Amino acid sequence: MGKEREFFKAFYDVVRAVSGTLKPQEVMDNIVNCVLKAMGVKGASIRILGRRKRKLLMGAHVGLSEGYVRKGPVTIEKSLIDKQALEENRVVYIKNVYEDPRWQYPEKAKEEGVVSVLVAPVATEEDTIGILRVYMGEERVFDADEMMFLEAMARVSGIALMNAKLHHALKADYELLVADHYRIDDL
Repeated sequence: MGKEREFFKAFYDVVRAVSGTLKPQEVMDNIVNCVLKAMGVKGASIRILGRRKRKLLMGAHVGLSEGYVRKGPVTIEKSLIDKQALEENRVVYIKNVYEDPRWQYPEKAKEEGVVSVLVAPVATEEDTIGILRVYMGEERVFDADEMMFLEAMARVSGIALMNAKLHHALKADYELLVADHYRIDDL
């Protein structure tokens, strides 16, 4: 019962943290930090699909070196684990990134000390917008509860990021409306 209680507390913490801000960067930072703590992993990251949906751009990360994060572009065509998670809209797992052809940068992972990886698609109601990853420093088999927890965190991430995006769009529209109103009144 201990692990379920930890996951519930972490889920509660994430929901509180992401509902307390409408800034996308803060939302992503809160999520990766809570996931790292709850799952006891080496690192966690959120990557967001670029406009053309060919690359995954780093949104937030924790537990990973800047050198590893900047290793090179993560492209959907070369990062087959991410492609699989996005296309199949499900959590995908690699037990050992050095031996699995789905991992794009096995040499860099070895330098970083990353061995096992779990990837979940980050989606909104309408679209998949990115991925949430956790990284382990040793070979690890993730159980069904851990996979379900990461999937839940990814779903919360999608909702929270969409809310933040909509808030910023509304704010920009409001500011334009107010600016136009004052220009008209000045005539």
